[in-house]
Amino acid sequence: MASFKRDVRILLVGDEKVGKTSLILSLVSEEFAEEVPSRAEEITIPADVTPEHVPTCIVDYSGQDQDENCLQDEIRKCSVVCIVYSVVDEDSIQRLTTYWLPYLRFTLGEDHRTPVILVGNKVDMTDIQTLESILPIMNDFAEVETCVECSAKTLKNISEVFYYAQKAVLHPTAPVYNPDEKELTLPARQALARIFRICDLDNDNLLSDDEINMFQLKCFNAPLHPQALEDVKAIVKKNVPDGIIKDGVTLKGFLFLNTLFIQKGRHETTWTVLRKFGYEDTLQLSQEYIAPKVNVGLGCTTELTAQGYQFLARLFDKYDEDRDGCLSPTELQNLFSTCPIMPWGPDVNNTVSTNVEGWVTMEGYLAQWTLTTLLDVTRAVEFLAYLGYNYQHENQLSAIHITREKKIDLDKRQTARNVFRCHVLGAKSVGKTALLQGLLQRNLRYVATLNRQNLSNFTINTVQVYGQDKYLMLHEVDMMMCEMLTPTELDCDVACLVYDVTNPRSFEFCARMYLKHFIDCKIPTLIVASKAEYPEVRQDYELTPAQFCSRFKLPPPQRFTCIDKVNHDVYIKLATMAAYPNLKRLVHMLLVHQRPLWLEERLRHIKGLFQSGSHSYVHAGIGLAVAALVGVAIYKVATSSSSSSPSALRR
Repeated sequence: MASFKRDVRILLVGDEKVGKTSLILSLVSEEFAEEVPSRAEEITIPADVTPEHVPTCIVDYSGQDQDENCLQDEIRKCSVVCIVYSVVDEDSIQRLTTYWLPYLRFTLGEDHRTPVILVGNKVDMTDIQTLESILPIMNDFAEVETCVECSAKTLKNISEVFYYAQKAVLHPTAPVYNPDEKELTLPARQALARIFRICDLDNDNLLSDDEINMFQLKCFNAPLHPQALEDVKAIVKKNVPDGIIKDGVTLKGFLFLNTLFIQKGRHETTWTVLRKFGYEDTLQLSQEYIAPKVNVGLGCTTELTAQGYQFLARLFDKYDEDRDGCLSPTELQNLFSTCPIMPWGPDVNNTVSTNVEGWVTMEGYLAQWTLTTLLDVTRAVEFLAYLGYNYQHENQLSAIHITREKKIDLDKRQTARNVFRCHVLGAKSVGKTALLQGLLQRNLRYVATLNRQNLSNFTINTVQVYGQDKYLMLHEVDMMMCEMLTPTELDCDVACLVYDVTNPRSFEFCARMYLKHFIDCKIPTLIVASKAEYPEVRQDYELTPAQFCSRFKLPPPQRFTCIDKVNHDVYIKLATMAAYPNLKRLVHMLLVHQRPLWLEERLRHIKGLFQSGSHSYVHAGIGLAVAALVGVAIYKVATSSSSSSPSALRR
């Protein structure tokens, strides 16, 4: 596995004549040098000859050739410090605690995380073991990873010195294990508990044999042999009473195994697991893991792919424990238990579909993820990592689809996009909230019960456009901001301008917003007459809403009511206009009941081509027929509602 570390830089320090340079030369030449320079040149060991496959640089320090500034620079640059002492020189042993270890803290800070290896050289000159006298030092200085006794002369443990130095960098003990308490650190337990929950695919709080083997494949590229798996479970069962339940490994058993690996010096096993799940040495998820770069071009949008939806749907099913098709507050908390924070607030219940108790349904859950992906793809990608998407896929990018530029869609006169954004603008109290909540099939009586503090400026739901489900997202633009909106802030697929049929001053706001923001852009615009269950009053504006729409070639005002049953037609029209912006003029002509002569002539021409059997025109004829049929379809949708327009709007 590739480590997060790109290289390892080992610095050797210590008193004069303890054998620092001899250790380096013995490692390189595999023989003891009788004549030793005051300092060895910097040596780089290629990645392919190191156990961890990481390039390693070895740096020697000499008090004869270098000053204190140089020493401090090298200490700050290195990944690990090897303090060499002579096992036959009591003074050099004492200097570990009286000079070298305090000096490292002075240079790097009292709480520095640079690991330290104590290297006792010249064991060939004595039979006395010094490790017992070194153990108290390891207890007093947490940065000391280990102590190794060796001999540059006999080459004893020379390679081990540099192996442990490299290991201290790549698989440090301090972040994951507390030697005093002989247990995992709290951050390590939290990280491993998160990994356990991700790997527990059926949410039964146990790792079955299949789940363990999937975990092994992910982390170590090979499943456990059946007998080896049984041996592991036997060890857990022997040491942890409730470590095995129903032949599955519990969280306690899983944590025990990782503790055991560290206690037996196999730190790399636990670190391999942690790094496969994105953890750095600080036991924080790396930015590379949670935030791979998503390049979204100008005019492009972001949607979830089929893989993204499948993962999220499986996650919903995993935590929907009572199988009622909804997530209760507890189930929702459990679903996000692998995340550092709860990403959804109480406003989510007013943004997407819920059941009568206000619990998010599967449809609402997927819609909320669709909304997040559209508005804040970085956040969506980050939480996919927290939830374990990377356990089943290489990274989160396979869950994200970047649509092509909208300008190309307009030029090609077709789009493959599935999510459309609609800005809703209107004066105060014209019914914008009712319009937004109506998208979720909620009537006026339901809206009256809502907690206004938890209202969202967004709602999102699926709408059928010619038999295909598309997501329509409504965004209520703050009235106070409408006058100051920039073209970027106004970027959307369709605009909805709402006025209240009972308020004679409400349409003037819509007219002003259209003339200010939308008259010269290609954004399709629909004017909606809300509260249409009441008689319409004359608007205090120079044109009636119908006259205004006719003058500026807009569809006629669409009546909306949700006092009892929600008029869903308005959402279909908005989604259709967003999906077919290139047919803006055609939509206008058909919505006002004009059967354009060119359409009639085009249909007659196509009919003639096919009757004549002219092969050279067949391809062109098919394309024209498709365009004509789309026009007829829009005509049918349009005429089904425009007949309901009040007579006052057709003067």
